[in-house]
Amino acid sequence: MSLELTLLSENEYDRLSSGEMTPAMAARYLQEGEFKLRSFDEVLKVIYPKADLQSRLVTALAEAEPGANYGSVSRTVRNWINGHSKPTRREDVFRIAFALGLSESQASRLLGMCTDYGMHYRNGRDVVYAWFLRTGKGYPEAHEFFSRLPAMPRLDSLPDGDSSHLTRDLQSVFLQVHTKDELRDCYIANLGNFGALHLRAYEYFRRYLDKLIHPVPAWTGLEEPDYSMEAIMELYFSMNMPSSRSKCGYSVVQRLIKCNWPNTTALKNIRNRKLDVPRKLLLLLYVITENIIDGEYRETDEDYLTPRERLDDHWFAINAILMDCGMPPLDPRNATDWLVLYAVTATDESMSERMEKVIEHMFADK
Repeated sequence: MSLELTLLSENEYDRLSSGEMTPAMAARYLQEGEFKLRSFDEVLKVIYPKADLQSRLVTALAEAEPGANYGSVSRTVRNWINGHSKPTRREDVFRIAFALGLSESQASRLLGMCTDYGMHYRNGRDVVYAWFLRTGKGYPEAHEFFSRLPAMPRLDSLPDGDSSHLTRDLQSVFLQVHTKDELRDCYIANLGNFGALHLRAYEYFRRYLDKLIHPVPAWTGLEEPDYSMEAIMELYFSMNMPSSRSKCGYSVVQRLIKCNWPNTTALKNIRNRKLDVPRKLLLLLYVITENIIDGEYRETDEDYLTPRERLDDHWFAINAILMDCGMPPLDPRNATDWLVLYAVTATDESMSERMEKVIEHMFADK
């Protein structure tokens, strides 16, 4: 299977698989400007390489919000195209997709880059907009159509029975829709299956978290109290990451790695289904637990593997999880992903210890 990486990404993958970088070297590499981050504007210009990119976006966004200040819209778009920022609202990403005539898969890629998740087929807005993108219709028509549909209930508790294929089943159902009348009927018929939060990501989160809450397996017969969220945060997630919310004086890479680093409140809210599972948290849980949550034998545990073989195995394992959750696959030119990929090549220490050492070097003066 081809890794299907761009040349720059392939170079990063080769660097990570060499096994030659110490944590101090890895921290320096990320910090000193050699690391080429993939930016939103770069992806946008690859997807839409035409010269009218800026004008199309400004016109579309201004029309989508008639009361908006035209100058403000222009500045926002200019900042996106110049690489100074990226959209954080899914609605804005959909507006971009419609304005540029993107395919459903291209829109999903942009959504994943900006908001952690690609197209979410249990979200009523996403399935409606996806249908209008597939059929080549415009944003005003899609927005108007969705606004006339019944409100989507917030059903984020896990349904009874096996829900593992619910999202894929819904996607398949909506792919059979050919007219707006059929789309409306399908939407209403599936209201009870919609939900704003992602089921599969929560399933992985719950399994990983249970491993940390109950570190001693039941089969040992040993009695040990469950760990609290506070204890889990301190024991596993602190990793020498500065606790201050201030990012003053941080480099771009430091900001990206620190951004949305989990805290106790976030863990509790996610566990109680008040928040979605962030992609970064899922990756950190993979590293912290080393993906050993069921006691099964894994060849990645063997010492005879080369760094390249170990990295390849984890690459495919992590990507399978991310794709199952509707998240973008690993990108060696994403700062957090690079750090995760560096951590999984650990041999003489645990993955989390290896990651912690890099963070310690990166934030030594903070």
